[in-house]
Parts: sequence; C-alpha cells; structure tokens
Amino acid sequence: MHSATHQAISAVWRIESAKIVAVVARMVRDVGVAEELAQDALIAALESWPAKGVPDKPGAWLMTAAKRKALDHLRHAKMSGEKLDEIGHDLEAQEALIVPDFVDALDAARQDEIGDDLLRLIFTACHPVLPTEARVALTLRLLGGLTTHEIARAFLVPEPTIAQRIVRAKRSLREARVPYEVPRGAQLGERLASVLEVVYLVFNEGYTATAGEDWMRPALAEEAMRLGRMLAELARDEPEVQGLAALMELQASRMKARTDAAGRPILLAEQDRGRWDRLLIRRGLASLERAEALARQRGQAPGPYALQAAIAACHARAPSAAETDWPRIADLYGALAHTAPSPVVELNRAVAVAMAFGPEAGLAVLEPLRGEKALQNYQWLPSVRGDLLARLGRHEEARAEFERAAALASNARERELLLQRARGTKP
Repeated sequence: MHSATHQAISAVWRIESAKIVAVVARMVRDVGVAEELAQDALIAALESWPAKGVPDKPGAWLMTAAKRKALDHLRHAKMSGEKLDEIGHDLEAQEALIVPDFVDALDAARQDEIGDDLLRLIFTACHPVLPTEARVALTLRLLGGLTTHEIARAFLVPEPTIAQRIVRAKRSLREARVPYEVPRGAQLGERLASVLEVVYLVFNEGYTATAGEDWMRPALAEEAMRLGRMLAELARDEPEVQGLAALMELQASRMKARTDAAGRPILLAEQDRGRWDRLLIRRGLASLERAEALARQRGQAPGPYALQAAIAACHARAPSAAETDWPRIADLYGALAHTAPSPVVELNRAVAVAMAFGPEAGLAVLEPLRGEKALQNYQWLPSVRGDLLARLGRHEEARAEFERAAALASNARERELLLQRARGTKP
C-alpha cells in the first residue's frame, strides 16, 4: 500500500513541483528557499498520505502546505513590516492559512497568475548570470522536477558535481539579486534566447548523447519537450517559442526509428518511416504553422528555431528518403546561415547542397570549413567529408576521414557507426 502511495506522490510531484516552487518563490523572493519549502511540503505528504490516503486534490494539498510553510518562514525570519505587508497580504497566501477549500477555487480561477509565476521561474532559472551548465541543471531541478541523481545520470557526470552546480546557481542568483520577474522590453529577447537555448540543449543531449554507451537518452528528450510545451502554452505569442516546440516535436517523431533492436544507430536515409510518430509530426507541423503566422504578423522573417523546424518538416512530409525536397532544405539552410551563422549550420548546408546538386557541390561548400577552429574536434566534419568522398569514388580518402571521425567520437554507438562506415568503404 505504501509503495503505491509513494508512487502516486512521485507522479504528482513531477507534475506539480514547478508550479509549487514558482508560487512560493513569488512569496519569498528566493528560488533556493522556495525549493526548500516545496521540499518540506513534499516531506509532509510522505508522512501524511500513507496513513490518511491520497487526498482528492493532491496538487492543491501540496500547494497549500507549501504556502503555509512559506508564511511560517517569513514570520520566523522577522522580516520588516513593509516586506511582510507586501507578501503577507497576498490574498491567496492568507486564505491558505484559513480556508484551504477557498484556495483551491481561487487557484483554479487564477491560472493566468500561475502561468506568470511559472514564467518568472523559467526566466530566473535560465538567467544569463549563470553559466550554461548551471542553467541546465537548475532548470531540470526546478521545472523538470528531476532529482540530482536523475540529472547526473542523464548527463553522465558525478552526482556531487550536479549538486554543486545547483547550490552555486542558487547562491549566484541570490548574490546577484536577480529580480524574480519576467523581463520586459529589450531584455525579453535576450533572456528568452537563453531560456530557449537551455531547453534545446537538454533536448539535443537526449536526442543524440554526447558520450556514453547509448545513442539516445529518450527520457531527457521527453523532459525537454515537456518544458517546451509548457513554454509554448505560457508564451503563445512568441514565434520562436512556437518554433522550438515545433522543432522538438518533429525531431522526436523519428526517435523510435533511429536505432535497431540492438540499440545501434540507423541513419535518416535508412530509417523505416512507418515507425515515425505521426501524432508528434502533426503537433510539430501545427506549432510550425503558428510560429510562421506569428512572424508574418510581426513583419519578421522566421527565426532560427522556426527555420530548423521547417527543415525537419521537409523530412516529415516526404513519404520516402528519395522524395525529400533537398533543394528546399538547402535554401532553408542558406536562410539559417544568414540568420544565425555558424560553422555547424554551414556543415549541414553542405550536406543539403550535396543531396540536392551532387557531392562535388557539397564539397565546394565543405572545403572552407576544414580550417575552422571550432570544428577541429567535431567528428561530423570528417564524417560528412568521408561520405562525399565515397560518393565520388575516392575510397582511400573516405576511409581515412571516417577513421578520423571515429577517433574524435565520445559516444560509443557513434564511434561504432563511423568505424563500420570506414570498413564498408571499398577501393
């Protein structure tokens, strides 16, 4: 019985924890303290529910318990009268002490405020004052509800390392006096870019793991998609938020087809498209349509995430690899290179150009990249060059490139794939 109750608590916590931390953070104005108080509410549930049963509204129970603990914290901290008035007179918090049923009704009627609190939490956790790895860890902890152990396992780093990142991140936010708010005006674009970067970093690590034995970590990709859907709901009028949601849905639609029964990678051209998730494709195409419509309404060109989603949509719409609209993809990569230039974008454009116009054309785009410092240890540069050389019959050169790519790969499955390509390159 207790085991079933604990499973129920775990499931509710994963769903509700971000909202609870967000609301409590608005009350105490400190993300670190808010998480501790939310955890105290979780402990109270672990102590109470096995004996008394899971309440009818478990999320509301946890929220009420956390608010009570927040008010206790404020009283014990002996805050100034002005600060106590600012927070203690919050009607929602006051009623949490007096009439819990009223709070439940109030919460249901004020979902917009819950949404505002979640946005504040997202922008705080992803604040540029923090290094990228700290933003990722704190976001997964506060918004994903993942434990320190789960985050460490996902990124293949020691648990104490993740714990230190989270502790330092909270301390840095406190010391920098980062305001607990959604930025406005010019700051919004800069901060929103940081939020989207964190979510997409998490997704990419799940979609193609940088190291370890597994080609993918689906749970991590799913967590990023959950965060992306949350953002898309909270920031419905932001084109790039919708673009990122579209991109993740469309890419994730292929995940079941990306490995064989033994976990070995299957490249895009060889994938069984019947295994692609049609529901995710429909969701992704709908989000892409929203992103493009919002950009048109603002008189803007599509942003980087919407452009990448449009590329993924070309693959999703093609009934087979042979029917892929590669000229369109090459054009989209050209637009992406103009909007968000980077060596990796140019490398992908080389692949698209080669597929559309032949390997010689692809090599012409690729050659200038061989001197790019940022790509010197990037395994996909020699891998792409090896593929193009093999298509031109330059097999010895191709084999050398695949072997070089394998030597650079950190992921075991990736390395195995590249060595297989090297062995399969016949003179």
